[in-house]
This record gives sequence, structure tokens and C-alpha cells, in this order.
Amino acid sequence: MAAALQVLPRLARAPLHPLLWRGSVARLASSMALAEQARQLFESAVGAVLPGPMLHRALSLDPGGRQLKVRDRNFQLRQNLYLVGFGKAVLGMAAAAEELLGQHLVQGVISVPKGIRAAMERAGKQEMLLKPHSRVQVFEGAEDNLPDRDALRAALAIQQLAEGLTADDLLLVLISGWGTPAAHRDDRYQCHGHPPLVPAASVMA
Repeated sequence: MAAALQVLPRLARAPLHPLLWRGSVARLASSMALAEQARQLFESAVGAVLPGPMLHRALSLDPGGRQLKVRDRNFQLRQNLYLVGFGKAVLGMAAAAEELLGQHLVQGVISVPKGIRAAMERAGKQEMLLKPHSRVQVFEGAEDNLPDRDALRAALAIQQLAEGLTADDLLLVLISGWGTPAAHRDDRYQCHGHPPLVPAASVMA
């Protein structure tokens, strides 16, 4: 035992065998490569479900800007497009929609969770925010995902806009999520906004 203890310090000071060193470096490089690949895969997955890219995959304007294409359907634009929405990701979706649609968008109303705009500003996610002179009115409510007076006000504003449309108007409906707390499933319309009564010519996305 004593002899072994005397040998150990000498082994610790001895240089590593080149083969062992190269093997360690190779394993480290391989681990770093895997970590980088995992990071890239994660960022790609997150990027694929961001509101802006998702919306642009579903909506597009023809080169002349006179028709809105929603997946495989075309809708004629004549200053007749309105927007409503509700859910956590709807703020970013509405921002992307307004940027895409421009002057074709007449008016919009969205219901989003309380504090989401401030959270986006703190995170520096300017692309998820509406412009200062946006045509989309934002209602924040349903704190902690529970129904409250602010959420009800948002639902009534959405309903009022939708019921005021005609058969010649288009309504773009943006929805994110739809899950509700188990204890409040009977109140899901209050949590997320009353399903708007839309005309036959509406657009669902």
C-alpha cells in the first residue's frame, strides 16, 4: 500500500500519452458538436412556431395586392378586411398580419393575456408588438388565465365588431391555444373571448 502511494504522485506528474490526449480531445469536440447541433435544432423548432413565420406560411397577397390567399383559398380585397383574435400568441400574429395586409386591414380587435405587451417589451421582442398607430385595438385581461371583467370587455368588443360586418366583408380570426384550466372549462368562452358570429365570407386561420 505504501509503495502504491509513493507511485501515484509520479503518475500524476507524468505527461498524458498522446493517444489518450487525442481521444479526450476528440470526445470533447464530439460533445461540443452535439451540443451545437442540439442548440440549432432547438432554435429551428422554436423559429418554426413563432407567430410571424407561421402566419406568413398561411397567408399571402397576390403581386397586385388585390387578393388574399389563405392556404388554398383566394379572397377579393376591397378595403373590406377585419381582424379579431384571442390567445397568448395573438399579439405577435396580429402584428405580422397588419404588416402583411397594410392598408387592406380596416379594423381589428384582439384579446391577450394581461401584461403580455410589457413582457414582450422587456424581452426586446419588438417584432411581436403592434406599431404605435395600429388599426388593431388590444384588450389585456384574464390574469392568471382566469375570466375577469377585462376579458369580458374584450369578448364583447370582438362580438360587436363581428356582428357589424356584412356579407361583403372578410373577417380574419386569429386563435392561439384554446386550453383552459380544468376547474374553469365551463367558462372557456369568458377566458378566451366569445366565439364571434362571423359572416359566411369570413376567413379562419
